[in-house]
Amino acid sequence: MINKKVQNVGEALHDIKDGMTIMLGGFGLCGIPENSIAELVKKGTTNLTCISNNAGVDDFGLGLLLQKKQIKKMISSYVGENAEFERQMLSGELEVELTPQGTLAEKCRAAQAGIPAFYTPAGYGTEVAEGKEAREFNGKMHIMEEAYKADFAIVKAWKGDEAGNLIFKGTARNFNSCMAGAAKITIAEVEELVPAGTLDPNQIHIPGIFVKRIFQGEKYEKRIEQRTVRKRS
Repeated sequence: MINKKVQNVGEALHDIKDGMTIMLGGFGLCGIPENSIAELVKKGTTNLTCISNNAGVDDFGLGLLLQKKQIKKMISSYVGENAEFERQMLSGELEVELTPQGTLAEKCRAAQAGIPAFYTPAGYGTEVAEGKEAREFNGKMHIMEEAYKADFAIVKAWKGDEAGNLIFKGTARNFNSCMAGAAKITIAEVEELVPAGTLDPNQIHIPGIFVKRIFQGEKYEKRIEQRTVRKRS
């Protein structure tokens, strides 16, 4: 069995260069590849096109890359928690491609499955549909969306083994599972890395065939994006 373990985040991301397109998993601040984002900030990689459901917050997640102006273009669905993102978008410093959330997920899944394009009704009749082919199916108009083409996909899992098999936990499964294998190279950072054969095959969400490199991350902050608590009685 192929051992895909690398020693650290630096080794995992060593060949990510300026101008590349990168998918980053997670939902809000849940399940984001914290170690990898910090390494990209440290490397100073610039002119990146990032595909991610969210754009982080001002001082965490992809917001750290936005602060350093390392992102040239952001392809996202929900971006409402980041004031710096808003400033750069409105000033024209940042290219932005807003995509319906389900379409974004399916464009990742299509790339993962080797499907070049698909039809969806989402966005028809809006700016989302501009310049795209439209067809009618069963009396309803659909637009054609092409699968994403990315150089790297960086995902974060709760547990993984040295063969690249991954298990996600809770909401962290959002976008991480459909981005794994959806780029030329998939890098997985995990909270716990175990020997191959340790994981229960029935619990594995993503098979190792989709993963090129895997490493164990450290010091996860797991920040809560919006904390809501009930009043004490």
